[in-house]
Order: sequence, then structure tokens, then C-alpha cells
Amino acid sequence: MNRIVEPGNPLASGAGNNETLTRLSVQPAILAGGASSRLWPLSRERNPKQLIDLMGDESLLEATLRRLDAAFVVAARSATASGMATAEPLATSTPLVVCCEDLRLQTLGCLEQCGRRARMVLEPASRNTAPALTVAALAARAAAAEGDDPILVALPSDHLIVDHAAFGAALAEALVHAARGAIVSLGVPPHRAATGYGYIRTGMALGAQGARAIDRFVEKPDAELAERYVASGEYWWNSGMFVVRASVWLAAIKLCRPVIAAACGQAFEHATVDSDGAVHLARDSFAACPSDSIDYAVMERIGTDARLAGVAVPLVAGWSDVGAWDSVWDASTKDADGNVARGRVVFAGSTGSFAHSEGRLVACVGVKGVVVVETADAVLVAAKDRVQDVKAIVSRLKAQRSAEAHEHRKVSRPWGYYDSLEHGERFHVKRIVVKPGGRLSLQMHHHRAEHWIVVRGTALVTRADEQFLLSENQSTFIPLGVTHRLENPGKTPLELIEVQSGTYLGEDDIVRFDDQYGRDQQASDAGNSVSR
Repeated sequence: MNRIVEPGNPLASGAGNNETLTRLSVQPAILAGGASSRLWPLSRERNPKQLIDLMGDESLLEATLRRLDAAFVVAARSATASGMATAEPLATSTPLVVCCEDLRLQTLGCLEQCGRRARMVLEPASRNTAPALTVAALAARAAAAEGDDPILVALPSDHLIVDHAAFGAALAEALVHAARGAIVSLGVPPHRAATGYGYIRTGMALGAQGARAIDRFVEKPDAELAERYVASGEYWWNSGMFVVRASVWLAAIKLCRPVIAAACGQAFEHATVDSDGAVHLARDSFAACPSDSIDYAVMERIGTDARLAGVAVPLVAGWSDVGAWDSVWDASTKDADGNVARGRVVFAGSTGSFAHSEGRLVACVGVKGVVVVETADAVLVAAKDRVQDVKAIVSRLKAQRSAEAHEHRKVSRPWGYYDSLEHGERFHVKRIVVKPGGRLSLQMHHHRAEHWIVVRGTALVTRADEQFLLSENQSTFIPLGVTHRLENPGKTPLELIEVQSGTYLGEDDIVRFDDQYGRDQQASDAGNSVSR
């Protein structure tokens, strides 16, 4: 194998030539920790965009994993055809998924639903992409064969790429440069003057496949500057996708942000592994880690620090970060008037607009360039050119401790879901659906009692020291302070109506004694609790 070029060596030390590599060990790393507040109200803090069906009939996380499968097939063929590699050009490991502890169960459920396997690295708190990539590099090195130094393919979990073959070809080229020690960014040659993306200023050409040296990373520009960037032909959009050897990234983060490197190292060294093989980073060590992005922590140093070698590989594959509602509109199929309709939507005399309905009929009459998103508990109406400001609305909702900032009325759980139908000062009515074999935690409440009415299926109820079955049209009462559990022993979904009553009905009023899903015994607070 070619000599690994360390970050301290100059870019010209071999990147771009066509020497043969005998084998490349590749570790996909999916960064799945974002909150996506600009896509509210469909995306919520506990239901971020990578876990919802934003663009079709699968989540963006599912699409990312499926896209990787197809891309690596193409990359392997490209590597062999170009003479980059001989037999066994790509040894691809099971993907790593880095996400927050709070999203563990939802992410596992998403993986199970699409039949995918992944190794999970769980962050006690969100610290942005630079720490996420650092712990992914540590996990990749720990799992690699002795002496192996895997190449990380670090991808956001919530992007859209239409052309999988073109993506695979770009990956093949990126692997060439990463194998020789460069930090490689997949850059998107712009087709419009976007102000919502960061840009990469490219330098000299490196070989015949379109790769260029990275001159520098630049911030999101205003409209006038973006026009100049696009007209120059020197600037590409920063896609947020990176390809880099694990050792090269670890050396780069230690050089540029030693505090992040040290905190992540400690958090990984003292991590625990659960029965599912998920790595739980040490909470106290990770809490000391600063929050920073890959761009700010390292990439903006490229071009100013000769010890860092950066390469940009062009990606022309129908990429979008679908980061706000205008991006969703842009990536969607439009009618003759430039409108996009999702769900029960009717347009009349309207142009260039986007409307999404989760249930109720949405009728748009005589509007132009408008975004309307309807969910069970919230409706967004915004000018399409102001959708970046949705983030400010979410910040205000969080400051007001509004439930709509955190999760939907219908809330997924590992055992099924519940839907909040009605609530008042001293009552809360929920529809609860438990999947076959589902089992809620053994728990009790200090401030509320519960009435359960079975409307479909069979319920196995534990109440204090007794256990009994309930069939359709039967009910029971759970007094305040009594331990209880609900299970579905049948082969069809269990559906019931729950009426809570009491002086306090917050989701943090729960003491959990036993839980098969590994959740905390007691919810910490109303803003971070996990019900049931």
C-alpha cells in the first residue's frame, strides 16, 4: 500500500497521481445528531428530519444507508477500472452511526424497519460534527484489524442525492486522495447563487478526474457575494461530506482543537458497551468537549496551515442538504405552475408554492412563493424566501417550553406509539397503540391516576401485585402511586384509550423500575423525559 501522507506533509506529496493501491479499508460513518429546526413543524427535536419521511416513502437515514450500498458497488468498479486498485479494492465495514443518546431508540427502530445493520456510537449530549467525526475515528481504529488505518466516509444522515452512480464515482476518486493523506471534501459545483451553503474556494487541478486542491473554506455569503462566487467558477458548495483516514483526522483535530481531541479520547476510553453493541460515551468526559463543526474546527485552517492537506472532489449527483423548506421545494417534482403538493392539498391560481398536509385539507388560493406545512398540532405559513427564519420561531417555542418544539402529538416509542387527543388543566386523553410483543416499562406516577379502555386486541396488565388480561371493551383503573405495566401478548396491535387525571400531568412524572429498552429509571425533566 502507498505510504500514508500525514497532515503535516505538503499536498504535493503524491495526491493526484495514479499509483496502484492493493486494498482500501473503508468505514462509513453516518453523522445523525442534528435537530433540523428549519424544517419545523415536520421535524422536531425528538423527531429530526433524518428519521422522518421527508421526501418519499423512506426516512433520509434509510435513504443514506441504501445509497451507500449502491455507491460502494460503483466505487469498487471505478477503482478497478481506473487501475487505482487490484483485487479486493474496497473492504467496507458495517456503517457506524453517531447520534445522541436521546435518539437511540428512534434510530434503532428506523434501522430495524429498513432491515439495516449498523454499529452505534452514542453521545450523551450534542456537540456538533467535529466531535462526532472524532469519536467515529476512534471507534473505527478500535474495531480495525491490527495495523489497519481505515478511511472514514463521513456523511450527514439527512441529505438527498439523486444519482447514486455519480456519487459512487466521486467516492472512488475521493478514496484515492484520502489514502494518500488528504482530508477530502465532496464539493458541489453550484448551479445557482445559494446563500444557505458554505463554499469551498478551489485551487490547482489534481489529475484528470476533476479534483482540486482546497484553497480555503468560506462562510455562507450574502446574495451579491454568492453571485460573484458562482460567476468565478472557483467556488463549490460545501456538501458537509468528508473522506479521510482515521489517523489523519485524529492528528488534524489534535493539531487544530486539542481540547476536542482530549475530551473525545477520554469519553471513548471510558465508554461502556451495551448488549446491542452500542458504544455509550462517558458522560462527564464528553460534557467537557466544546461544540464545534468540522468546518470551523479543521477545514477553515486548510490553506493557511501547510501541515494540512485538503482536496475537493466534484460531486454532480443531484445533491441537496434539504436543510429548509425552500430546499425541499427545489428538490421536489413540481406542477405546471411550479407548485409542490404533499398530502391533501389543492392549489388554485397559485404559483411557485409548497404545501404539505399530514391530515387536514390544505387549500391555497392566489398565493405566490408561499410555504404551508400542516401537522396535527401546528401549522407553518411562511414566504419561501424567508424559510431560514423558521429557526427563530423554534427558538422562541423552546424558550416558552412549548411541547410543539420537541415532539409531535403522535409520539413514537420502541413498543409502539401514543397520540395525544385532548388535554386540559387536570386531564389528558391519549390513544395508545402497542405493537405485538410490545412491553411498556414497569412504572409509577406521583401525581396522576390512569384509566385504560381497550378498544382493540388484548392487554396484559400488571397492577401492584396482580396481573390480568383485558379484552376489547374492558377497562381498568391505575390509582396514583401504584406500580403498573402494560403489555401486548397477542399477534395483532393493541389499541386503548388512556385518560389521565391528577394535579400534574407532565411526562416527567414517571418513576421507572424495569425497562427492556434500557431507558433511564427516572425521567430527568419535562424537557428531556422519555415517556413510558
